[in-house]
Order: sequence, then structure tokens, then C-alpha cells
Amino acid sequence: MTRRFWWESIFPAFLAAFVADWTCELAWGVGHTHYSIPEIPIHSFVNLAWVIPAAIAFGLSARLFAETGHAISAFFKKTVAYPPLRPVIGGTLVALIVYFSGTTTYIGLGIPRIVEAFETPLPWYDWLVKTGLTGLTLGSGFKGGEVTPIFFTGATLGNALSTWIPLPLALLAGMGFVGVFSGATNTPMACTVMGMELFGYESGIFLGLACLVAYFFSGGGSIYASQNLGWKGKLP
Repeated sequence: MTRRFWWESIFPAFLAAFVADWTCELAWGVGHTHYSIPEIPIHSFVNLAWVIPAAIAFGLSARLFAETGHAISAFFKKTVAYPPLRPVIGGTLVALIVYFSGTTTYIGLGIPRIVEAFETPLPWYDWLVKTGLTGLTLGSGFKGGEVTPIFFTGATLGNALSTWIPLPLALLAGMGFVGVFSGATNTPMACTVMGMELFGYESGIFLGLACLVAYFFSGGGSIYASQNLGWKGKLP
């Protein structure tokens, strides 16, 4: 990925996105999951200031998510010489963890849990367990599947922060949903637009601030190893 912005690519990108969405909904009857942020507080200095510590946490969580996957991948490459054996070991470990924990909450896409994060308080450690299991899965050689687990991580972290940060639970879940993804992919503008599309433009100021701050505090890493981060890639 390069840092150059190609203006002529905007229209084809938007057209492809709309056609893909229409194809899924009209041709196959498959739409995206609907989330709701029923309460948006006023845009006061105090309310906006509370976004900053939450967004810092989202940025650090994004960094942890990215570095966990890369670190586990490096460990498997160093210790397991035969590549096909790596996902066998990783998959077995995940299966054992699920078996002994007695829950399937943290495997798969986790969309039901994401929806819950907008509605009711959840265990504070949800985001941390999802980060670890996803890092183990991807790091051991399984490909794809970063996006929705990041949404899970962000929404449940926002849910957990509602204990200390006096903002509506659903708003914090929504900010985490897009904030952690912004930090993990280094795409604050795209994540802000995505958040307004999913949750409504009324929450745009809160979402945009969360995405921007999370982006700056996520460090120089990314879930995409080929991403060219310029100055950000020089951060420790």
C-alpha cells in the first residue's frame, strides 16, 4: 500500500461499494447487521473531552491486536518449520481453550456479542479474550477474518469503559467499534464515514474524534504488514 491519494479512484471505489451492497441486498437478500445508538449527548466540552481517554484506550487496543497477531506469527515461524503444521497446532489450541472454558462466545464472527455490547453491560475482559484468540488463530496460519473480530474487540472495550466514562453505553460501544478499527488499519477518515453510515450522522463528531485519537495512539503498526505508514511507521 502506498501513501499516494488517487483522486480518480474515488468514483470507481464508491460505485463498486454501492453495486456490491445492492447486489447483496437485492439479489441475495443479505444486508449488514443493524446497530443502534439511541442516545447522543450534547456536544459540550466535557462530553467531547471524555472521548479522548476512551479513544486512547481504543488506540492502544488496536496496537495490541496488531502486535499480538504478528508476534504469534513470528513465534510459529521460528519454532515450527513445517508451515502446514502451524494451523494444526493453532487450531488444536483454540479448540482446547474453547472446550475447557465452556463457551463459544469468543470464536467465530461474534456478531451476537457485538449487538449485545450496544445494549447491556458485558464482562470487562471480552475484548481481551477476543484479541488473544484471534491473534492465535491468525498468527498460527489461518488467513482472513481480522475485520469483524476487531469490531468485536472495539465494541466490547467501549462497553467495558462505560463503567468509568460517563457517556452512553451504546455510544462508547460505537466509538470503540470504529476507533479500534481506525487504529488497527490506520484509516481514521474511512472509519468515521463507516461509523456514520452504521450508527447515524448524529454521532459523527464523537466517532470522528475517537477515530482520529485512536489512530495517533495506535503506534506505528498495522494489521496489514504491507501498509506504508510513512512517519507513523517510525513510531516505536
